[in-house]
Amino acid sequence: MPQKLALAIRHVEFEDCGTLAEVLRGRGFQVRYADVARVDLRAVDPLAPDLLIGLGAPVGVYDVELYPWIAQELDLLERRLAAEKPTLGFCLGAQMLARALGARVYPGPVKELGWKPLQLTPAGERSVVAPLAARHTSMLHWHGDTFDLPSGATLLASTAEVPHQIYEWGGRVLAFQCHPEIRVADIESWLIGHACEIGSTAGVDVGGLRADTARLGPALAERARSTFESWLSAVGL
Repeated sequence: MPQKLALAIRHVEFEDCGTLAEVLRGRGFQVRYADVARVDLRAVDPLAPDLLIGLGAPVGVYDVELYPWIAQELDLLERRLAAEKPTLGFCLGAQMLARALGARVYPGPVKELGWKPLQLTPAGERSVVAPLAARHTSMLHWHGDTFDLPSGATLLASTAEVPHQIYEWGGRVLAFQCHPEIRVADIESWLIGHACEIGSTAGVDVGGLRADTARLGPALAERARSTFESWLSAVGL
């Protein structure tokens, strides 16, 4: 039986699939990365992978004049969505999917950087993201942008400051503004790679982020694995 393929569009080296990669490999997937700094996305077949994943980055969807690969990635996602094939998005990946679905992406009212619980909607409580509810775990947030909810999407989770945190679309797309995929072992790379952003964000410091991740990360990893497993089963993967 051919090995299933998960292709992740990666924007910065240290923001990878995290706990999702562990789940995927356990289900017989080969996990590959398409690094936008090295790969021409126009040459990537958006329909070939069994699962396509868009990962995070400290850039905005609207920065297309600065980063031409954004237009290529949006085109790839639009073709993937038209084919109704399973697709996941995290942070920038969720924003890219929202834009590919016709929604507006723009700077949010606040920068969310740090740990804070999610507020699940009634639909979220009935969905595969139920393990991520505040009574079970906190969540890592690391973003300054937000988006309008795409037409036809179902909102699954919010925070008080940024309402659109998790949404699903068409039964085959699940998008997270937040970072359920984070592994405790990876946080040091994030602290180094995002040092300038941390230093310029009021009330946020490296030591606090490190300590919070050590304290809250293990429970999130366990709950995130449960969510990923349930979603993959739901979409037939």
